Amino acid sequence: METGGGRKGKLLRKFASPEKGSIMQKHICVMPGDGIGPEIVGEALKVLNAVADKFGHDFTTENALIGGAAIDATGGPLPEATVEACKKADAVLLGAVGGPRWDTLDPAIRPEKGLLGIRKALGLFANLRPATLFAELAGACLLRPDIVGKGLDLIVVRELTGGIYFGKPAGTEVRDGKRTGWNTMIYDEEEIARIARVAFEAARKRRKKVCSVDKANVLDVSRVWREVVIEVGREYPDVELTHLYVDNAAMQLVRDPSQFDVIVTGNLFGDILSDEASVITGSIGMLPSASLGAGNPGLFEPIHGSAPDIAGQNLANPLATILSVGMMLRHAFNLDTEADAIENAVHKTLQQGFRTGDIMEEGKTRLGTVEMGSKVVENL
Repeated sequence: METGGGRKGKLLRKFASPEKGSIMQKHICVMPGDGIGPEIVGEALKVLNAVADKFGHDFTTENALIGGAAIDATGGPLPEATVEACKKADAVLLGAVGGPRWDTLDPAIRPEKGLLGIRKALGLFANLRPATLFAELAGACLLRPDIVGKGLDLIVVRELTGGIYFGKPAGTEVRDGKRTGWNTMIYDEEEIARIARVAFEAARKRRKKVCSVDKANVLDVSRVWREVVIEVGREYPDVELTHLYVDNAAMQLVRDPSQFDVIVTGNLFGDILSDEASVITGSIGMLPSASLGAGNPGLFEPIHGSAPDIAGQNLANPLATILSVGMMLRHAFNLDTEADAIENAVHKTLQQGFRTGDIMEEGKTRLGTVEMGSKVVENL
């Protein structure tokens, strides 16, 4: 592992949340990952260092391996050294993991297992994924203009460490001569209550509406989910709570996404709905995410994949990773002003007509990965 990319100064770790506007020192574990990961992370760190210069902060970084890069170097997707580096950090920044070159490996050691493993190791039980329609990119939205006109600004709060992805028993076998597979969707009331509180707290800072998504008409686990969410909701009388079955929620996201403020749901449903909410904006390369736990460093990453087909060609859109740094400043370091500066710089860059290939429109100026990062720095 190597240390670099930071600013000079003595390192301080794990101190209490600072007051807003205070000058601070923070240590970030950086996992560039696979495909376009190293390129987009490089631009995000360029913006982070510019923020440090502008506001007088001291951010140091330490690189660590994950995913395919870790497999190539160590034989596994999540080395113990990476876990230790993440635990010592104040926050973790991830690029992307995976790619077809590792698809033939045993599923137990594929790159994606590294991502699941670090979430589990850090106790990151809540994923916050905003789905926001950038006014400058409204033309790329996949919805009808009359729906777009109502706006799209929601957050999907997804439970990350339980549910069917981690439930036991699970496995495959041959039964009566037929290949058979099974998984277990399981949640206890404590897991449900803690993710519900994350959603209600998020809603209090927004438009004070939570929609809990389940399948309580069919699944026993969803019936428990709904009961516990209702109980937690009584602690938040100022927040409106509604419920939708997951199939209806998927339809409503397309019919009228403006009705949603905060959606809270389990791991499987959240995986699907957060992707749907993101892609309907038409600009999946613009959207960040945060994975948070209790008392451990958060993990911040773009929602898009590793795009190995364009890796190393200066074609990738770094804006989602740059905005992930903004989420890191806001949620991990309590630096709202600095986070606002990044978001405003991204908006200004788009308003000036600059685009990467994935969001290119007629009459706009196409930039490469490095050039786009530099424009955001100029606009800070």
